[in-house]
Amino acid sequence: MEITGLLLLVVVAQSFAMPLSSPEETDKWLLAEKYLRRFYNLRAGLQGTPFHRSSDAMQTKIREMQSFFNLQVTGSLDANTLELMSMARCGVPDVGEYNHFPRHLKWQNTNVTFRIVNYTPDLKKADVDRAIHKAFNIWANVTPLTFKKLHEGKADIMIAFGTKEHGDFNPFDGPDGLLAHAYPPGRDIGGDTHFDEDEHWSIDSDAYNLFLVATHEFGHALGLSHSSDPGALMYPVYSYSQGYPLSEDDITGIQALYGPNPNDSKVKPKPDAPNKCDPMLSFDAVTELRGETIIFKDRFYWRLHPQFAEPEQTLIKSTWPSLPNKVDAAYEYPEKDMVFIFSGELHAGNTVVEGYPKYIHKLGLPKTVRRVDAAVYIPDTGKTLLFSEEQFWSYDEKTNTMDSGFPRSIEMDFPGMGDEVDAALYKYGYLHFFHEHTQFEYSYSARKVIQIVRTNSFLNLHTNHLHSTMPRY
Repeated sequence: MEITGLLLLVVVAQSFAMPLSSPEETDKWLLAEKYLRRFYNLRAGLQGTPFHRSSDAMQTKIREMQSFFNLQVTGSLDANTLELMSMARCGVPDVGEYNHFPRHLKWQNTNVTFRIVNYTPDLKKADVDRAIHKAFNIWANVTPLTFKKLHEGKADIMIAFGTKEHGDFNPFDGPDGLLAHAYPPGRDIGGDTHFDEDEHWSIDSDAYNLFLVATHEFGHALGLSHSSDPGALMYPVYSYSQGYPLSEDDITGIQALYGPNPNDSKVKPKPDAPNKCDPMLSFDAVTELRGETIIFKDRFYWRLHPQFAEPEQTLIKSTWPSLPNKVDAAYEYPEKDMVFIFSGELHAGNTVVEGYPKYIHKLGLPKTVRRVDAAVYIPDTGKTLLFSEEQFWSYDEKTNTMDSGFPRSIEMDFPGMGDEVDAALYKYGYLHFFHEHTQFEYSYSARKVIQIVRTNSFLNLHTNHLHSTMPRY
């Protein structure tokens, strides 16, 4: 179906951060200790007593976990660390930063057998079979491996659904939290893959997608451990996405164990997570959000905060599952505690604010406008500037109407800027315009460009320049 307009989505800003005051202090540290014991080999305290928050062992493991997830490494249990600890994830520990288990465990035969021991009542039997076959095929396409289904007896990879303690002394924890786990290649339990039946399984985005979780877990069953790349399928935290699931990191990891597919099967991996040090980096959208700066790029966003030593990179869907994978423009309207997100994708799913998504033409833009390239709210005027191709409009937030006399030319009204904008941000009296790999710092009062630098300098120098929680596999 042809898209006749773009969709506007609204996200309530307060849904973004988890306050440090909740849960209670003791519960936070008990949660952290349980998490670090399970995933980072934190040893039990003396006679099984809980660790003191200032203990060297506890702080060391918190730092290890923060480093793995590219959080600010402080050793303290801050809100971002707690938020990540609460996300649904895989039950396999985060084994360092390397791509496969110690000793490079792998199947010695390229023909690996599997058997589905039981089925979830959430899905039709045929849907489960299809998801499992599709997941194995993902790995077969990039390796010499083939997979054969057995209907009885012992297979290399035994697949089962179970709840709580389900026979391997590695219990699940009820809904959300741990979704599944798998064991590395080997005899007996080696390769076996278990899914938590307390989760609701689906073939789409309505619940936990069985195909995506199975593909991740079979990566473990073939010898891969978790990746610290948030764009990789083997990243420990669950997020739903469509399209081909493997990144370059996933493919490199599995081929280090088994080699490439001898039939030279061509696949197009998901793009790697964008690199903040790339001199040719461009931004899709930039917005403020309750004192933080959010930068969207591909399926990811960076989060900048005065207290962060480094930008934090996260998948969009890890924080906002209902948003699309591609954001065109975004701006914050703090008076209503809202962030407005523009996307050119036809977007289905639950939105945070009732009545959205809606077509951008409802704002008063002409129907000839196919997309909004950039948007920025100017608190001094109460106006939001909307940029599309070589023109821009002014929207009055108080009257919810488009100002007369627009559109106007970007090049004429912002001399020295060029004629197109990819993203825009207003901060401390200055407009930051981004186009491709160039950033223009524009004085709104003097009406002139005062500095031109590379786009990525906004990330690498953000501390000085700007400032003179989730499910797992």
